[in-house]
Amino acid sequence: MRPLVSWMTKSDPAILEFFEETGIAMPPAVVSFNIKGVSHPTVKRRLPILVDHGLLEKVDEDRGYYQITDRGRAYLSGELEADALENQ
Repeated sequence: MRPLVSWMTKSDPAILEFFEETGIAMPPAVVSFNIKGVSHPTVKRRLPILVDHGLLEKVDEDRGYYQITDRGRAYLSGELEADALENQ
């Protein structure tokens, strides 16, 4: 089961799942275009927060591309404890 932590929103797992499913680096516009029910402003706001917590990484500063990290995959698979996410 995935841990629920105070800083997360209901959009975060959907964003992470999309990155994991595609396996590629993407800019916010591509992510928001492909996830139903998650707006572009929400994606743009949440990606840096997911980076701050180590679940995503920004791989191209100039073009704004992101990709999922091993920590993000561990979160999705339920291998990451809630304390590890809350305290970072």
